[in-house]
Amino acid sequence: MPRRRDAAPTELNVWPAFADLMSNLFLITSLLLLVFIAPYLTGGGEDESPKDPPPIIVIQDTGGFRFPSGSARLPPSLSSYIRASLVVQVERNARDYRIDLVEVIGHTDTQPLGFEAASNLDLTLGRIAANQLPITGARPGSNADLGLLRALAVVQELRRIQKSTGRMGGLAFHAYSAAQLVPPNGSFSNLTEGADASRRRIEVRFTRSGPVTNAS
Repeated sequence: MPRRRDAAPTELNVWPAFADLMSNLFLITSLLLLVFIAPYLTGGGEDESPKDPPPIIVIQDTGGFRFPSGSARLPPSLSSYIRASLVVQVERNARDYRIDLVEVIGHTDTQPLGFEAASNLDLTLGRIAANQLPITGARPGSNADLGLLRALAVVQELRRIQKSTGRMGGLAFHAYSAAQLVPPNGSFSNLTEGADASRRRIEVRFTRSGPVTNAS
């Protein structure tokens, strides 16, 4: 039987199948790409803030971490802990929780400081914070003063490490005092008078700075 001129060669029949294959591959690739970028299109992805709050690091004023009574001089063991361990924790939390501000809070008990000399913080605190005076040159007049100075001592150590090593880049450090107002369990029902080692501590908290809104 004579061969028809308009009959397509058998080998040309593979093109429809190849076109179907490419079309399917394109659809699969598009779906995979959509799945990958969907979190970013909906505000998620790497820029999404972690849902869990960052941890709070508590340094109890006991053992080798205990400050001298009435003083803000860092104990050698506490200095070593800051350099060897706290810096690592700060860097990890800064990365995991995308924070840029580290708040260090000094907590004390209600025991009087034991001396009657007036505080000189109004005259010295600014120069101490600027490393123009040693922290031992400060004279606290209350537990509120002492809590602030101890927090500042930790902040200064962190800043020294940041400046000398380049670690903890981009982080700011603030020192605060809570004095005896915040018990470890957050309850005032067990507020005790006098010495109470469980209340004396340094807390390291992690947060992010935001825009300033003035009250009006």
